[in-house]
This record gives sequence, structure tokens and C-alpha cells, in this order.
Amino acid sequence: MQCVAKWLQAGLQCCVWGLMVLLAVQPEVCGQQANVDQSAQVVAATESLFGQLSESQRQAVSFRFNDDEQRLRWSNLPSGIFARRGLRMGDLSESQRSAVMGVLKATLSPAGYQAVVDNVEADEQLNSGAGRGRVIFGRDEFYFAVLGQPSLKEAWMWQFGGHHLAVNATIVGTKITLAPSLTGGQPMHYKAGQRAVSQMSEEIAVAAKLVQSLTVEQRGKAVVSERFGDMVWGPGRDDMVPQPEGIQGRDLSAEQRQQLLSLLLLRVGLLNAEDAGERRGELEKGLDDTWFSWRGALTADGASSYRVQGPSVFLEYAPQSMGGKPAEHIHAMYREPGNDYGLRWFRESTAAEKSVPDNR
Repeated sequence: MQCVAKWLQAGLQCCVWGLMVLLAVQPEVCGQQANVDQSAQVVAATESLFGQLSESQRQAVSFRFNDDEQRLRWSNLPSGIFARRGLRMGDLSESQRSAVMGVLKATLSPAGYQAVVDNVEADEQLNSGAGRGRVIFGRDEFYFAVLGQPSLKEAWMWQFGGHHLAVNATIVGTKITLAPSLTGGQPMHYKAGQRAVSQMSEEIAVAAKLVQSLTVEQRGKAVVSERFGDMVWGPGRDDMVPQPEGIQGRDLSAEQRQQLLSLLLLRVGLLNAEDAGERRGELEKGLDDTWFSWRGALTADGASSYRVQGPSVFLEYAPQSMGGKPAEHIHAMYREPGNDYGLRWFRESTAAEKSVPDNR
């Protein structure tokens, strides 16, 4: 896999996984202006962070947009096993950490932001344990990086990740995608002060309700194993596309289709309401061709795995058997087939650029 930079008439482009990627994208080419305020908030929050950084910190956080090595530098593994780059949260002042989280707040929904905070604090729970060896846990071991320059005209992205978390937010004009992103956590249930945290509980309940509503015939298609399975399209596997499995949306009742859509919208809803809302129509349009599969017992205890795969969306939830209860250690993926890292938007904008007649 190589990235070959070329100067073309539309501007600097790079080849990522065999696709020509346009770096200078005009908002009017990339989509509706309705989300410009949201994108502007993300740009402003990132520029505010930059204003608080020293020169060495700005160098540490900044990468070229066509830096594919950094783009792919995300994992579910903890520090000590996987090396991340960017700003380490433990090296920042309180004000700087707050500014980093401000970028996340501007990009994500309130529920999405809380999910990230809960994930980070879950890792702090692991940090209090013993016998870790070279593995390093805790809220200090999360990293933030920016690829490209924050802009409403040029494509750029930010990354925030650590153990069990990798949020890749690509901004193309007024459009934002979180694909691919990895969530989950360990432990999934813990106490944060007086608050009882139960990560992904709403999504787990919706998925369980869907599989429990299936008829015997429908379950024969949807339930593909009596035991939970691991992620199939996780980090380091960008080039593969899993074979769809389970039952298609066209074979569900109207009520079951609504449950399937609700499941999708919960994961998509990690993103801010404006951008997540843009996805709804696309998800509804592809619902007939969206597959749902389940592995494990038909319970809502979080110890079974499930996968949803459609024309423009892919999500999976996978309990882990490595130490402790599987339901307390979760890997979850979100992808957009054909549009991970915003690649489809780049192709569309490139095609639009080429279709404009040259009247000079």
C-alpha cells in the first residue's frame, strides 16, 4: 500500500488505497451548506487548541493530511504494546486537556462525547490494578493528532485514541464522518463517583430486542453461532470487506426493520445531530439490503456478539474472552463501506471537479 503524491490541475492529490484523493475540496462541492456551522465549530475548537500549544507541541500534534502511516495508526491495544503519536493527554496542562476535549465536544453528540469519557475513565479503572507488566493503562495514555489544516475548504481529520478507543473524524468541507472508529471498553460497568456507568447499554438492549423478536424461521437465518465471536473488520484490516451474513432487512417485519434502523442510528448517533441526521436517509434507503447477524445466547446481558452490514454502514459488537466476564470487555467497530476516512466524498468531489467545463 503506497501513497503517491501528484500535482494535478485541481490541486495536490494523493493516492490512498488506489483512490485519487482531492485535498482541496470546496464546501459547495462536498454537500449541503446546512452543516457549515457545525464544521465551523470543529475548526474553531481545533484552532483554539492550537493557540494554547507550544511550538514543539504543535509539531507533535500536526501531520500532513496524506500521511497514511499516521492515518492508520490506531488500535484497540494499550500503550506499551501499541505506539501512538500526537499529543499525549498526560503531558498536557489542565487547560490544554480541556481544549482537546473541546474539539471532541464540537464534533460529537452529547451522548457520543459521554461515551468517549466513559471509555477513558474505564481505562483508569484498569490503571488501579496490579500485574500489568509493560502494559500501561489510564486516562494519561490517550493521544490526540490532527492531519491537515483545520479548514472549511480543505479536507482534514483529527484522531483521538488509546486502549479500546480510536475515534477518526474526517472533515470534508461541511461533512463529517467518524468512519472508521473503534469503541467498547473494559470494564463496561463501573462507578464514577456516585454515577453508575453502563457502557453501550442502550444499544445492547435494542440489539437483543431485535433478535428476540425474530420468528423461529428468521432466527434460523440471523443466529449464525451459539457462541459469541470476535471483530472481523477491526484495526489493520482496512482493505478487506467481510462477507455479509444473517438475515436481510427485506425479510423483517415493519416493526423489526424499525428496530434495526434504531440500532444503526444509536451507533451513528455518536456523531453530532446535524451530521448524523444526514446519514438517516441513506440508512433507510439501504435497509432492505442491510444484514443482521447474532452469535450467542438470545439474552440482553451483553455477552453475545452481533453485526450489522449494509450498503453504506457496518457495525459490530464483540465481547472478549481474555480475562474476566466477556460482557465486561467489549470491542466495537463502526465503518462506512466505501467511505472510511471520507474516501467516497473525495471521489465524488474529484468527479465533480473533472465534469466542470473549462471555458477559459
